[in-house]
Amino acid sequence: MYIKRNIGWGLILRYAWKNLVFFTIYAFAIFSIYYFLGWKFIDIPFQPLTVIGIAVAFYVGFKNSQSYDRFWEGRKIWGGIVNYSRTWGIQVLSFVHSGDAKKDKETQRRMIHRHIAWLNALRVQLRQPKSWAIKEGRMVEKMFDKHGERNISCNEAYNYVSMREFSDLKKRVNPATHLVKNQAMDVTKLREENSIDGFQEDQLQSVLEEFYNLQGKCERIKNTPFPRQYAYFSRVFTWIFVLLVPLGLLNVFERHLQDFASSGMGWMIFLQIPFSVLISWIFITMETVGDNSEDPFEGRINDVPMTALCRTIEIDLRDMLNEDDLPEPVAPKDNILY
Repeated sequence: MYIKRNIGWGLILRYAWKNLVFFTIYAFAIFSIYYFLGWKFIDIPFQPLTVIGIAVAFYVGFKNSQSYDRFWEGRKIWGGIVNYSRTWGIQVLSFVHSGDAKKDKETQRRMIHRHIAWLNALRVQLRQPKSWAIKEGRMVEKMFDKHGERNISCNEAYNYVSMREFSDLKKRVNPATHLVKNQAMDVTKLREENSIDGFQEDQLQSVLEEFYNLQGKCERIKNTPFPRQYAYFSRVFTWIFVLLVPLGLLNVFERHLQDFASSGMGWMIFLQIPFSVLISWIFITMETVGDNSEDPFEGRINDVPMTALCRTIEIDLRDMLNEDDLPEPVAPKDNILY
């Protein structure tokens, strides 16, 4: 998630430089063919192009709205994970009392640390790439690779559970699901030992059920690609429009060519090139913004900052345990919070 109020031009150019170079060369080529070679027939009326531009803007706007809904739903889900994580911590600390203070503290620590393991296991699973995930340009991908937050292959749960439990997790298809199951087994065992009563067991199991619900919602977004009929044709229509823009602007500037020449401002015909580049860049940027919001868990510039949220929850829960060696909050990298 980008946290600076204004996006720096360095970052904008990382995304846009290839398109800007292409649009400049393409617009100059169209202008040269028309102006220097005299191919006057290649211009097209601007009025039909205006209708196409309006239709494309509506289509891209709809796509961007739906893409943002996917991001915002993902952020709300992780907001729920934050809230229920704190609920889990306070319930474990207030419910688990067997009369043996040392044993209770060990049990509380194990269950809270296992929850932190679940958070990180879920984060790692959601960051794994899918075949339909967006592919950025080389400069953007290089920046993400330098930050090292995407496509994490290891299961970071090993920092928070015993080696025996972690060895078992490595064999599992879905480690996050298995961690919640282990929590449920511990709750059942506590009830059998009379460390908690039936009502407290029900409360703890209800929170674990909610963790499964939240995990399932994340997996639904992760495993369901944005409908390709909207994503693909939005890009097709946008590119058709931007490729026609220089041809339409020829017609606009042609109508004023005599006025430019008579007033000594014939050079203004060359403005067709920068105006073509500007219009094309605006539409392609609108299209790209939607693409970057489709999958909110990929660890890219506009995605849900799961690493930072996991660390925030970890700090809160370990502080509840009165631990001293609390980690620092996650710092942004190049103004991107992961």
